Amino acid sequence: MTKRIKFYQSIHFKIVVVFVFLLIVVLEIIGAYFVGQLESKMVRVFKDDITERVNFLGTNLQPILKNPDSKTYHDDINRLVSDFSRKNISKTEIIDIDNYIVGTNSNPNVIGRISKDTDIKQALVIGKQVERPYPDDNNNRVWKVVTPIVSDEGKILGFISVESNIESVYEQISSITEIFFKASMIAAAVTIILALFISRAITKPISEMKKQAIQMAEGDYSGQVKIYGQDELGQLSLTINDLSTKVEEAQESTEAERRRLDSVLAHMTDGVIATDRRGKVVIINETASVLLNVSQDLAVGQSILEILKIQDHFTLRQLLETQEELILDFSTDSNEVTLRGEFSLIQRETGFISGLVCVLHDITEQEKIERERRDFVSNVSHELRTPLTSMRSYLEALNDGAWKDPDIAPRFLAVTQEETDRMIRMITDLLNLSRMDSGKDTFELEYVNINELFSHVLNRFDMMLQAADADRPVKPFNIVREFTKRDLWVEVDADKMIQVLDNIMNNAIKYSPSGGTITCRLLETHNSIVISVTDQGLGVPKKDIPHVFDRFFRVDKARARSMGGTGLGLAISKEVVQKHGGKIWLESIENEGSTFFISLPYVPYEEDEWI
Repeated sequence: MTKRIKFYQSIHFKIVVVFVFLLIVVLEIIGAYFVGQLESKMVRVFKDDITERVNFLGTNLQPILKNPDSKTYHDDINRLVSDFSRKNISKTEIIDIDNYIVGTNSNPNVIGRISKDTDIKQALVIGKQVERPYPDDNNNRVWKVVTPIVSDEGKILGFISVESNIESVYEQISSITEIFFKASMIAAAVTIILALFISRAITKPISEMKKQAIQMAEGDYSGQVKIYGQDELGQLSLTINDLSTKVEEAQESTEAERRRLDSVLAHMTDGVIATDRRGKVVIINETASVLLNVSQDLAVGQSILEILKIQDHFTLRQLLETQEELILDFSTDSNEVTLRGEFSLIQRETGFISGLVCVLHDITEQEKIERERRDFVSNVSHELRTPLTSMRSYLEALNDGAWKDPDIAPRFLAVTQEETDRMIRMITDLLNLSRMDSGKDTFELEYVNINELFSHVLNRFDMMLQAADADRPVKPFNIVREFTKRDLWVEVDADKMIQVLDNIMNNAIKYSPSGGTITCRLLETHNSIVISVTDQGLGVPKKDIPHVFDRFFRVDKARARSMGGTGLGLAISKEVVQKHGGKIWLESIENEGSTFFISLPYVPYEEDEWI
């Protein structure tokens, strides 16, 4: 049963009180501001008027005070004082530079006497106007102004002392304030009457809505609230009428949202873990379970510190207070897994912490890329430093006098030139890789007879071997060709494919012993052509095979550098082949030789539409 509300507790009474209170506050603020501004304005106007009149009087007195020996000296001063003192001026005195009163409008007997006014002395000392208010014998406010009379040359000729009745200004302000107060009382009475009607119009539908809400709380949704208008209260009444039917819909919607949330958590690409306020796992989605390699059933109820394996480094309080982003390593011997954990609090509006949410992002690939970037920068620095150090040594030797030796100087210069050429080749290769990485390197594709292209490359190497100098004999390699007899036409960039084949042939020659055989094959499969180059060289250890196409990787670093290699040729070859949609790989047996394979997509000649 609902407790009966007393009148002074009802919203009806409170609305009236609020209306009246607001009116009083507004009127007080407006009145205070209005009266304050009016008083300030009227007083300022009064003072400005007195000051202006005093300055005008001083201007008229200036020529008179310059000639104190004039027969009409006192008459002229008294005439000006009399004209000046007609409005709001209670007392005016003219004092010469010797402090004698030479004119007044109050008591003629004081003329010729020495002035004892301290304000005159103060004005004489500071050399400018002195102003101050003071109450007279009847407690009326008086405004006093003492102004020096200054000649055109800047010399003080005398002083004007003026006392004006400013009480009349405050009397006018009091009259206006009284009028404003009476108007405020009338406005308050009218406001109370209007507030009673307004509050009744507001509280009546609210009372009916209260009754309907009580019925709904008791489970009765059959009642309807009467709608009195289309205003906010009318809309509220309509909303309450719809509430009973929407409660059931809201419950069904809540259940559907819960199922959707479960679905979202189950299909998120990031792992999500939620805990209670004690750090025990209450929710873990499938992704988090896979990333952490733990079953959902076992994870629920365990501490999040144990699940994330950070119990030796963090406490639950530290996670709650700092909410740091953590990098978690869950790598195994067979699988590399690096996770980034982001934490946020589950917090109520009161500030009570009811749990913790951890979102896990798989950053394994990002970490791998970052590690490769660091290795790349380190390799570039090292590869450039080696020739630069060598060049510096030779140049220092030349600078110390070796250039005078006809036998040593040419050799030193030749080494310097070789190192310079090697750095230029390295930087060129780096620029080519950079353009391919950024997608700025364009490929001019055309249909090329791959048989003729490969033969062209091999012919050049045959000629190079045959044209070797006697002083620099080339190892007598034997290049064997095993080509399919059918012409194979492939859409490639001829210049870049020649660069790839040159790189592979150069590697075969560099790492093959004298008298070795290099076997070059070209064959056709169902939907691709395969090029292979087999040498009888040193071979590549099994552990190094996955890295031969990495930038700056060398199996035998000392030998590669002595032959002028940059360690980028195979990396460029891999990029070019992949840009053509193909694959490149290596098969090798240590100390027996290596075979490089290149596979390119191929459409048989008969099926080409342009034929």
